[in-house]
Amino acid sequence: MSEVLFRAAWASPSNIALVKYWGKYGIQLPSNPSISFTLSECRTESRLELLPKSGEQQIEVFLDGEKKDSFVPKIEKFLQRIAPEFDWLSEFNFRLHTRNTFPHSSGIASSASGMSALALIICDLHEQITGERFSDFHRRASHLARLGSGSACRSLYGGLVSWGEHAAIAGSSQDYGTPFAGNLHPVFQDFQDCILLVHQGTKSVSSTVGHDLMNGHPFAEKRFELAGQNLASLLNILESGDLEAFTQLVESEALMLHGLMMSSIPYFILMKPNTLKIIEKIWDYRKQYGIPVLFTLDAGANVHLLYPSSEKAKVEAWIEAELSGYCENKAYICDQVGKGPFRLNND
Repeated sequence: MSEVLFRAAWASPSNIALVKYWGKYGIQLPSNPSISFTLSECRTESRLELLPKSGEQQIEVFLDGEKKDSFVPKIEKFLQRIAPEFDWLSEFNFRLHTRNTFPHSSGIASSASGMSALALIICDLHEQITGERFSDFHRRASHLARLGSGSACRSLYGGLVSWGEHAAIAGSSQDYGTPFAGNLHPVFQDFQDCILLVHQGTKSVSSTVGHDLMNGHPFAEKRFELAGQNLASLLNILESGDLEAFTQLVESEALMLHGLMMSSIPYFILMKPNTLKIIEKIWDYRKQYGIPVLFTLDAGANVHLLYPSSEKAKVEAWIEAELSGYCENKAYICDQVGKGPFRLNND
């Protein structure tokens, strides 16, 4: 076994968008601004080892200890994109060990957590190898993560993170994520997210294909305009704590995302029958008990059930009693807004 010359390990969380990023141009630049909650328990834990290189560069990827050659092309593409910023990348072979705390490729943004963890590792290794210290370490990692997966740039900070230029967000950028700097209402500071795993298999449509559907989409320009308006509205809601307005905006954004896919050419329906049943159950529960539960969706069948931490006991009991039956193997993940990525022990 080759000697490991350098190594670094980081854990980075997934995130769930409230205002959705859907459509891109150039090299991973967003057609509209977005904002997301960073999660806590749904994360990727990765370790990258740099090995001596002789001849052509070799890259190995292991997921949960099992070699995954199918992952190598995506890592190669990422390294090619960031190579102009890091001369040392060409000097080593790479061995990446990674694991997710949630089902891979099932609509819980595994690319976001995975690529953000790898970006942090690259920045860490750069400091080790060159002795240079980044004064903007997380911003630099956010920029790199975006080149691997657009939404990954929002996983570099805890709490709420926006991405994309917006007049109401100071320092916002197309190039990297920006942590929310407003006076966040206490109700949103520890908001809960229970991910109801309606389908744990690979998504039928990749995010890359999904974003490409916006090229020439008949509703694209109006959607991009509306996303900016919704983000401006949400910024005010996040400070006021208006849960009714929050619910209406976030659920509308989720349904609009799926509506765009259903009205594209080619068209797709990524929701499953149980996705719709859960949504109806959420609406009925909210109306009957007045408890502010709401949903959002990524580009898949799973439902993110959002609610204040003050309702945690009641809602989790309801999930187990009623909603779990609509999940594949009754599986769900209880999570909440998290504090962002963290460095792991290299071993």
